[in-house]
Amino acid sequence: MHPFFLLCVAVAGSVAWARPNPSPFSSELIHLINKANTTWTAGQNFHNVDISYVRGLCGTILKGPRLPEVVHNIEGINLPDSFDPRQQWPNCPTLNQIRDQGSCGSCWAFGAVEAISDRLCIQSGGKVTLEISAEDLLTCCDDCGMGCFGGYSSAAWEFWTKTGLVTGGLYDSKVGCRPYTIAACEHHVNGTRPPCQGETETPKCVQQCRDGYTPSYPKDKHFGRGQRSYSIPSEQQQIMTELYKNGPVEAAFSVYEDFLQYKSVTGVYQHVTGEMLGGHAIKILGWGEENGTPYWLAANSWNNDWGDKGFFKIRRGNDECGIESEVVAGMPLN
Repeated sequence: MHPFFLLCVAVAGSVAWARPNPSPFSSELIHLINKANTTWTAGQNFHNVDISYVRGLCGTILKGPRLPEVVHNIEGINLPDSFDPRQQWPNCPTLNQIRDQGSCGSCWAFGAVEAISDRLCIQSGGKVTLEISAEDLLTCCDDCGMGCFGGYSSAAWEFWTKTGLVTGGLYDSKVGCRPYTIAACEHHVNGTRPPCQGETETPKCVQQCRDGYTPSYPKDKHFGRGQRSYSIPSEQQQIMTELYKNGPVEAAFSVYEDFLQYKSVTGVYQHVTGEMLGGHAIKILGWGEENGTPYWLAANSWNNDWGDKGFFKIRRGNDECGIESEVVAGMPLN
């Protein structure tokens, strides 16, 4: 067994059960969640997959190295009750994009490049609309961890500031210098994609662009501003201020079995039941309140069949599953 999976098992906490745990993909678990009548509705997202496959998607190593903290002066700042950057910056198409990490624990890389792509557009006033390559970050950042077998969100942002990242779109998109090479798979419904298998080996770091693409690999690189990748304090006002001023961030949290069943157009996720599966990284976009429950608006990287067309809401202000503990970001080099 790969050491990362041993790590997942070692840190996994377990909720006390009065009876044997229902299968994580079972209708019994879905019924149990919905019977609790909390703030969200469960439904089936995954079909015919093994739990080891989902553990593999949880590829973020929690409580890793921390970046220097940036603390906002929030005195006198007037934040709205809700904020959706897709409305604030309508000329930035990546804000609406949901990517698919395929059979690879590359969420740590996806959360970073998604937020970086958004920030490049936002900071340029909508003039720069690029997709930054998850492939380049996943395959070329040796200090980030173990590629498809897990990595550190903080190291991903440091790599962007120090080494730079080229452009690259979704699998088979022919967008940018280095598009993603791991195929999307059909972990949700019976459809046109191939079935999901076990963990994929990390692709090789190829420091050249696909055939026919210009400019060259070195000239296609985009950098974060030197010494400007940072962590944000685990206080909701600080995170909200960062989102409001600078755009989406990457956050890491603990995924429990019930999170797999999040299937709500309306509904704010909070942990109800089930075992911890591993650390996961996502992009937080904005915030709001639904039926009295404050939430973060976030984008997952399990394709748009999962959750609310790939997006989800998670409870805000109580560090739900650690969502506010490891928030990282950075600023593009002008």
